[in-house]
Amino acid sequence: MSVCELISCVDTAWLRMDRPNNLMQIVGVLMFDGQLDEAILRESLLHTVRVQPRFGQKACLEGGEYYWRTDPDFDLDLHLKRVILPGKAGKTELERLVADFASTPLNHQRPLWEMHLVDTSLGGQALVVRFHHAMGDGFSLVRAMLTMMDESPVAPPRPQPEPVANDDGDEEHDQQGSRLLRAGLKLTGALWSKYVEVLTHPTKAMDYLKTSRDVTAELYTIATLSDDANTRLKGETGSTKRVAWSEQIPLPDVKAVGRVLGCSVNDLLIAATAGAFRHYLLEQGDQTDIDIRALVPVNMRAPDDKGALGNRFGLVALDLPLNIEHPLQRLYAVRDRMQALKSSLQPAVVLNLLEVMGMAPKAVQQQAIDILSAKASAVITNVPGPQQTLYLAGARLRQPLFWVPQAGDIAVGVSILSYDNKVQLGLITDKKRVPDPAFIVERFAVEFEQLLLLVLMEPDLLYDPDMLDQLLHG
Repeated sequence: MSVCELISCVDTAWLRMDRPNNLMQIVGVLMFDGQLDEAILRESLLHTVRVQPRFGQKACLEGGEYYWRTDPDFDLDLHLKRVILPGKAGKTELERLVADFASTPLNHQRPLWEMHLVDTSLGGQALVVRFHHAMGDGFSLVRAMLTMMDESPVAPPRPQPEPVANDDGDEEHDQQGSRLLRAGLKLTGALWSKYVEVLTHPTKAMDYLKTSRDVTAELYTIATLSDDANTRLKGETGSTKRVAWSEQIPLPDVKAVGRVLGCSVNDLLIAATAGAFRHYLLEQGDQTDIDIRALVPVNMRAPDDKGALGNRFGLVALDLPLNIEHPLQRLYAVRDRMQALKSSLQPAVVLNLLEVMGMAPKAVQQQAIDILSAKASAVITNVPGPQQTLYLAGARLRQPLFWVPQAGDIAVGVSILSYDNKVQLGLITDKKRVPDPAFIVERFAVEFEQLLLLVLMEPDLLYDPDMLDQLLHG
């Protein structure tokens, strides 16, 4: 494995996206039953460093380009640390610690990740982790973390690992590529600057983009989206974050409700999130007769992906119908809008826009990010995790959580993660805009329970389309 790799254009864009008020860090908490064996934890981490060389590489700017270069002074003690919580060492104290980490930059003179082992009063220890988004997206980082895990409390001997080739460089990009590239619509160098110009001068879009009517239409749609509704969920942000997380919801319950109502798990969870936002704005005395827009990541990895790190996702801009009071009507509006977006080329076009930004001067990238971020109020991501019980260093993983960063002046990030047949939601907000995210998180479970009760009280919904229509429109 080479000690030096060119950082891909997409990962370069994420590397340069940091701002003091919004750091590009994915922060997570792994909650365990009991204590971890620190010697085994260190051994598991070193195994991951061998399997995923990115964990031992730092990002270096050389000759105007960024490279992943092996850190000759790599020291696990600089990346795995112990933290003592104050006071009761409970959920409140742990949330504050996570929020502090989300507001503190990583050291760019070292590989861009850290883990902190924390003693809590919550029934066991917690491992607080954070990674720079340039290392990878949530899909790939979850899989990287799984290389540390075991399916039983007693870990079997680990085989000599085969290093994973990470998703960097033009050759790797051409082999996998985005859906757009695989469709034969590979962008040429002459179009790169035009994509940036479409963002900064939307009226010129139709003059420049003649590659494909579909691609042109998607790019034009993105570039000409109006700025999002003016609510407390977006606007000027500060450098202090707040985090909260939900109680776990049984995944079989979510799937059962989805089967009855003809919706995906993702539709249900996003609709519950929209309902929680609506309720929070109502309580604050804000308007709710509006849609607000959320950016929703779409995994663009090929089915035969080998677990490489890097960012391979697009985004769709989803309008959340806060103006719909009835939870079932709101759910079907979310479902219909998501289905329309999934069949579009929007995720692929956005992925290519990120590549463009990584190649453009940093000032141009920042201008493009400002324009795009003004079009949304939240980021909502749903990452499916393993559905079997896992262990790390002899301790059972009870609940994993993570929080995604927000670009520009987006003040809210929603992260949904399923694990061991349960679903949990993490919420990160800007303190200036939403100082009390726990209120939104608590409402998330209530919104799902409303749909569950509706199905339990009206089981004939499954068999009687007329009754369903009456509930929706009656």
